[in-house]
Amino acid sequence: MTDEPCPQRSRPWVLAATILGSSIAFIDSSVVSVALPAMQSDLAASVREAQWIVNSYMLLLGALILIGGAAGDRFGRRRTFLIGLVAFTAASVACGLAPSSVALIAARALQGVGAAMLVPSSLAIISAAFPEKERGRAIGTWAGASALTTALGPVLGGWLTDAWSWRAIFFINVPVAAVAVAIALWHMPESHDRTADRVDWAGGALAIVGLGCMTYGLTVASEAGWIHWMVIGPLVIGAAVLVGFVWFENRTRSPMMPLQLFRSANFSGANAITLFLYFALSGALFFVPFDLIRIQGYSAMAAGAAFLPFTLIMGSLSRWSGGLIERHGPRRLLTIGPVIVAVGFALCAVPGIGGSYWTTFFPPMIVLGFGMAISVAPLTTTVMRGAEDRYAGVASGVNNATARVAGLLAVALLGSIAVGVFANALDTRLDRLQAAPEVRSALQAEVPKLAEASVPKSIARTDHQVLQRALHESFVRSFRVVCLVAAVLAALSAGVAWLTIDRK
Repeated sequence: MTDEPCPQRSRPWVLAATILGSSIAFIDSSVVSVALPAMQSDLAASVREAQWIVNSYMLLLGALILIGGAAGDRFGRRRTFLIGLVAFTAASVACGLAPSSVALIAARALQGVGAAMLVPSSLAIISAAFPEKERGRAIGTWAGASALTTALGPVLGGWLTDAWSWRAIFFINVPVAAVAVAIALWHMPESHDRTADRVDWAGGALAIVGLGCMTYGLTVASEAGWIHWMVIGPLVIGAAVLVGFVWFENRTRSPMMPLQLFRSANFSGANAITLFLYFALSGALFFVPFDLIRIQGYSAMAAGAAFLPFTLIMGSLSRWSGGLIERHGPRRLLTIGPVIVAVGFALCAVPGIGGSYWTTFFPPMIVLGFGMAISVAPLTTTVMRGAEDRYAGVASGVNNATARVAGLLAVALLGSIAVGVFANALDTRLDRLQAAPEVRSALQAEVPKLAEASVPKSIARTDHQVLQRALHESFVRSFRVVCLVAAVLAALSAGVAWLTIDRK
């Protein structure tokens, strides 16, 4: 499987290179969240553009992560890793220099392509470099470092945004990537899978087009309305292309997503749980930094630190919950965990404007972290046990892609729902204030900005404070609805677990 054995003295270096390379991809998936309000303000971006700053990355990563793994097996894992690392780094520089939201969205898409090569290649390289008796510890070290960097990402991003600029969160990738490239060139042997079939480029293209059209339609709905042709057209085209993707995957010789995997009820059920649970998680947490920074008045660094209880609890207790699987079975854990997550999202909907962090957002972060800690290990275990050994890598990739796609669709759909609720809530408050038609028109034009909405300077200064309060209260209303939708979806994932996962 490996072209040349990895010398024992090189293995720590190989592990270091894969950790550094994949860590910047994991950090960038979490660090952008707390910097997003600053990006939206600095680039005068609408909510739709802010959504695409996140979604362009997740779209390419989710659609291409299986292609990235297959390309590494066929063309060389070190080569694919290095190409992905260089592409990701170049895209990071482009993000940091982006003069507009459109340029930033394009650069984030290129980051997604690089990450789709980096992440699966990292694990494959570790598997090829370490003998079986050492592999588990090496992968555990990689996973632990990845969890740590993901947890510290929001804090680091907030500090860099406060101290310098949101652009610094992208430039910090450059020295880390340079070290990873140097180590890989000097210490990492090349490896292939000699039995690998051709790469399913056509399947990847269909996935990108289908998911891209669906995401575009859901995103535009927040401004154009659900019956507009710019919404219906992309949604219909996206659905048709995704149906074509399934048809093609069922007939091609080397599919990126073998459909026979889904004959296992456990595998299908686990991926359905992943879809609902990560849809809820990604969608709701997209809006939390906006509420903390723009409505509650947190600094970017404080907003990043607000996530620490969630990430630290989830990371530290996942090993403990993994030990519960053999005693209680995954079905019970995958029912209890998402129910606790649903309670956490319901608690997120309670705070209004103001109040101490310890009595408003700290309790839901604790509950969310505990619920996800109970859910993640049993979910991953069920996915891997639900597939034959020869499909282990593909099964893991499909589940990873499902989580990314869930986040992609969640940000688009819940963004549209939030804008609609915000508009209705603002209308109600303006009716109570008996606002003049010109004031109403000026504020309604701010609706697509959500938390960034502000009272135009053309309105009399004496009314600014009252009207700004109305905008903030309207956002809080939309934020509460998003959190409650997330709670329902998390509870739904618990129901799916109870109905689909084997009692044994």
